[in-house]
Amino acid sequence: MIVWLNGTHGVGKTTTAALVQELLPGSHVLDAEKVGETLMDVRPALPPTGNFQDWAPWRPLVVETARHVLDFVGGTLVMPMTVLVEEYWREISGGLAAHGIPVRHLVLHAEPDTLRARILGDTVLGPSPFRLAYVDAYARAAHTWLHADAQVVDTTDRTAAEVAAQVVAALP
Repeated sequence: MIVWLNGTHGVGKTTTAALVQELLPGSHVLDAEKVGETLMDVRPALPPTGNFQDWAPWRPLVVETARHVLDFVGGTLVMPMTVLVEEYWREISGGLAAHGIPVRHLVLHAEPDTLRARILGDTVLGPSPFRLAYVDAYARAAHTWLHADAQVVDTTDRTAAEVAAQVVAALP
């Protein structure tokens, strides 16, 4: 099974994924961003884009990477990755389903003002224009398709440990 932790940048997906992995025996974390980083290293560079998810190879490579890692390690993969474009999510989730891999899609949510405050107050990564740029895109996706497609976990007044416990409680 794959536990896909979606939500915008700065909501706490990476931190939550590590805590979920600790709570789920036999689970592993796979960050699909690493697939994007690999594509960013192609030389000469791939066509310019503001987001590596726009490159057509990224989505099937995420599916194949997840499939092969899951075949190798078994158990559960926890995948923290923002996917705000519905077409991209359908391609990934459909690809995983075609391989018979069940996906539990959860969205870590915080209201835009809370997200902006977290991003601006981040003492580890610092304020990030990249992360701030996705707050409004997340809100649009949340109101149009994302929240209808996934179980929403509100992170607003919860610690990362509480969010992780709620994620694990939501699993079959």
